[in-house]
Amino acid sequence: MSGWIGVDFDGTLAEYHKFGQPLGRPIPPMVERVKKWIEEGKKVKIFTARCFDENACRDSEQIRAVDEWCKLHLGHYLEITCIKDMHMIELWDDRA
Repeated sequence: MSGWIGVDFDGTLAEYHKFGQPLGRPIPPMVERVKKWIEEGKKVKIFTARCFDENACRDSEQIRAVDEWCKLHLGHYLEITCIKDMHMIELWDDRA
C-alpha cells in the first residue's frame, strides 16, 4: 500500500472536551480500527492541530504527550503531523 491514513487525535481517537485539558480517554472503536490498520501494514499518522506547524510537530510538550498516549493505547509511536500531502489517502476526523 502506498500512501498514509490520517487520524485526527482529539474527538476521533481520544475523547475531547475542552482545549487545554489533559489528553482524553481512548475511543475504543477507533483505537481498534487503527490497531488493525497497523497490523495490516498500513501507514497511519496522527493528524492534529496540536501540532500547528512543522517545528511543533517535531518537538513540543503536546506532541510528546500524544506520542506517549499512542504508545500506551496503540502499542506504537505514530508519526504526528498537521500537514496534508499528496500521499494522504484517507482522513478520519470528527469534524471533516
